[in-house]
Amino acid sequence: MSARGSLRRHRFIGAAVSLSATVALASALSACSGDDPPNKAYTVPTSLCGIPVDPALVKAALPGGDSLSSATEKPNGGTIRCNLSVDGKEALNLVQAWWGEGDNAAGVSEGYADTDKGTLSEDERFVYTGKAGVGKTGPSCKSSEHPEQDLYTVVQTRDSGVDDQDAIKDLITDYTKAVEGSAACR
Repeated sequence: MSARGSLRRHRFIGAAVSLSATVALASALSACSGDDPPNKAYTVPTSLCGIPVDPALVKAALPGGDSLSSATEKPNGGTIRCNLSVDGKEALNLVQAWWGEGDNAAGVSEGYADTDKGTLSEDERFVYTGKAGVGKTGPSCKSSEHPEQDLYTVVQTRDSGVDDQDAIKDLITDYTKAVEGSAACR
């Protein structure tokens, strides 16, 4: 083999080794760059602010972190808000709010952030996006304290990086059914 041929072969092998090293380095960096979702080290209770919940559905709509806390807020006579925080930062709100009879989920969703251009369920009881959802309780959900009103539920993520339409759809559906079975509807 000539000196020139040997030099070309050496450059080719050097380029291949250099390419392999670059690919390995890029793979290692991407593994450290946060492509994997953050660990959710906290435990979600089976009841939040008095409403039974499926912990797995709630956890799917929450960001990663170490601790979970909840607080109930009643901003007016017809609204109950359960605020969930992960590591001290507000992450998810679960809301019950009475709206006028004759309203619908699509109309009520206009009053809540991140429901723009949401998907409307076939039965028209639910509107949801990857960040928020609104659900209408069934016709049997009535309250003497709120005559001529219907109870709606809302779930909203709070700047947590969560954007998962399937998770929100599952959570708003389950949460609405749980509220229907609670004292709120008696």
